[in-house]
Amino acid sequence: MNRADRMAAREMHDVAAIAESQPVERRLPQPIGVILCAAAKLKPNDVERVVAFQRRKGVRFGEAARALGLVTRTDVERALARQFDLPYIQRGETAVSRAVVAAYEPSSPQIEALRAARDQLVLRWLDHETESRTLAILSAARREGRSFIAANLAVVFAQLGHRTLLVDADLRSPSQHRFFGLDNRIGLSAVLAGRADSREAVQHVPSLPGLSVLPAGAIPPNPQDLLLRPAFTELLRQLGGHASLVLIDCPPASTSDAQTIAVRAGAALIVVRKHASRLWRVQGVSASAGEARARVIGAVLNDF
Repeated sequence: MNRADRMAAREMHDVAAIAESQPVERRLPQPIGVILCAAAKLKPNDVERVVAFQRRKGVRFGEAARALGLVTRTDVERALARQFDLPYIQRGETAVSRAVVAAYEPSSPQIEALRAARDQLVLRWLDHETESRTLAILSAARREGRSFIAANLAVVFAQLGHRTLLVDADLRSPSQHRFFGLDNRIGLSAVLAGRADSREAVQHVPSLPGLSVLPAGAIPPNPQDLLLRPAFTELLRQLGGHASLVLIDCPPASTSDAQTIAVRAGAALIVVRKHASRLWRVQGVSASAGEARARVIGAVLNDF
């Protein structure tokens, strides 16, 4: 029996086990035929047709199923994402905004670019950080895509297997609760004011395993005062003990809040929007963060 026949036989065996409600030995990665059957995209007799076509044409199982018109491209992409433990959701099945592109189109060229930025952060920062794994995400001004980058960067870190916590510290114009479809009644402002516990405020994103969000909560009249309190430093310490890394979506650097957050975080990433950000402003953000003893890891060019 050649390799193609062995692979086809494995698909048939595992699908048959599902059909008979028998436990299938856990494998990594799980055969795509099993995943498609479990998702009710294929029936066991469909698998026989796919395997026969696969043997004749010498193509992959997913390609064969698509060629026979049994599944769609989206079905196959979703199965592959599940096969390799890559959180991936379909539009309309959750409250997560379409702006969180990494959650819906993890293989798109745009997200590949963001994933490359994530990998550089792992190499330059995460792999060398032994104390605080907290990163402030800054931008010189509004409308530069800082919150968008923070949301999608949090998703690609979670997809890599990191327990990721995204904190919305823009207490003037918060947005992360809208990106992830979360309740914003209790959040960071309430925790810092002593009116709520962080365990109440942090929310898990069910459709994206490994990702949690601490929304900003109600907009306070004194955001700078809240962020300067020792409670903020203590909160970051506590949160860091329960997550692999913490990403903080900051207000624009035109406010004094951003520098305060960067100092508390210890490390910063600057978001620059193509054809929009002014170089002198970006240089000012980098210089201010450095003067405040926050390590600037690098910059991300937002071309979305």
